[in-house]
Amino acid sequence: MNNSIYEMFDTGGVRATVVGVLCILALFLLAQTITIAQNFGRSGVPATDTITVQGSGQATFPPDVARISFTVEHTAPSVSEAQAATTKQANAALDFVKAQGVAEKDVKTLSYNISPQYSYPNPCPPGALCPDYNRAPKVIGYQVSESIQVTMRDLTAVGAFLGGLGKLEVQNINGPAFALDDATAGYDAARADAIGKAKTQAELLAKQLGVHLGKIVNFSESSGGYPPYPVMYGLGAMESKAAATPNVPTGENTYNASVSITYEIR
Repeated sequence: MNNSIYEMFDTGGVRATVVGVLCILALFLLAQTITIAQNFGRSGVPATDTITVQGSGQATFPPDVARISFTVEHTAPSVSEAQAATTKQANAALDFVKAQGVAEKDVKTLSYNISPQYSYPNPCPPGALCPDYNRAPKVIGYQVSESIQVTMRDLTAVGAFLGGLGKLEVQNINGPAFALDDATAGYDAARADAIGKAKTQAELLAKQLGVHLGKIVNFSESSGGYPPYPVMYGLGAMESKAAATPNVPTGENTYNASVSITYEIR
């Protein structure tokens, strides 16, 4: 019997299986040991002796981009006629944008819409009989519009750019919205300012209470800014031909952040 058991474990396949199981067991024990070492000294009970402080921070940066959007739209009896007129004017506007040195990646279409235009007959007089056909709205044409957004990186050319769009008789010019191309940089700086103020407050409070600060057990934040409000230019055909180059100061953008930090105290 003993010889049979010995012969069974003496085979290569069984030995490999046993070695594999032992290796897996060893890795599991190692992982458990590392976890216990990392949590050594930490209590599983939530901290009750704590203080919570708040901090509000700001960061102000000059903008490095200006975003401008405009819409080209035309109405015609048929969709194809409206599309042809809109496409012709939109292509002329895009050629102008390209001539200003704006990179292709900084130009994008926001929307392209085709909308039927209706005529609404006068309502029937009280007591009169009107056929449903006479009361129903009728399609009298189609409006095709295309909205385009341009991101300008040369802020000194924004005024001339707006003036050029006006001469092309585009409609509904919105902008410029001056901003940081990487908006997170502003919020990151504001958060850092808020955290610094909160830490200073925590250290002062701990000194006044005669306690020592421990580890941070909770953190929360809220970020916001004063968004750049774009200016809207509604240029008609007569106005745009005489449009002068606008003066568009860039100013600065302010970013805000608020944080709340909870410390253990001892």
